[in-house]
Amino acid sequence: MRSPDLSRFLTSSGESLLALSRRSPVLLVFLRHAGCTFCREALADLGRQRAEIERSGTRIALVHMSPAADFEQLLATYGLAGVAHISDPHKHVYQAFGLGRGNLMQLFGPNLWRRGFQALADGHGVGRLQGDGFQMPGLFVLEDGRIIHSYIHKDAGDRPDYCSFTPQPRLQSR
Repeated sequence: MRSPDLSRFLTSSGESLLALSRRSPVLLVFLRHAGCTFCREALADLGRQRAEIERSGTRIALVHMSPAADFEQLLATYGLAGVAHISDPHKHVYQAFGLGRGNLMQLFGPNLWRRGFQALADGHGVGRLQGDGFQMPGLFVLEDGRIIHSYIHKDAGDRPDYCSFTPQPRLQSR
């Protein structure tokens, strides 16, 4: 996939995705709406894996459709306070990265019922819909202004191991 113009997308810190990706690899995670059980599960997974991801020299950045202040409260709940994020209620960033809306099987298929009950049982709950409930998630690894890896969810309940997408630390040459 050809990289979109990363300089157009500013994070909560005011820094562009391009600038972030030039300083270090970026694990850019696109979430469904913040009320989604699977979105909350993804935030919990990222919160648990944050230290390992950051030890590799990779920054986490999130894209969501919620108002920034609401989302920052949610981030704090999952141990992700201070993580860069982009509030994208009009889905311009989602579209630039080729993430579309899911179909009925991707959002309500039989496998999702089982996964959804498990996520609820694990305490991830359901919140208020903020954004497009049909938006599909995905993740991209950015480095030096380019997409070096991508993962497009097959359905809303896909649960990637975020650490497995983290680039290996670069060895310093002598």
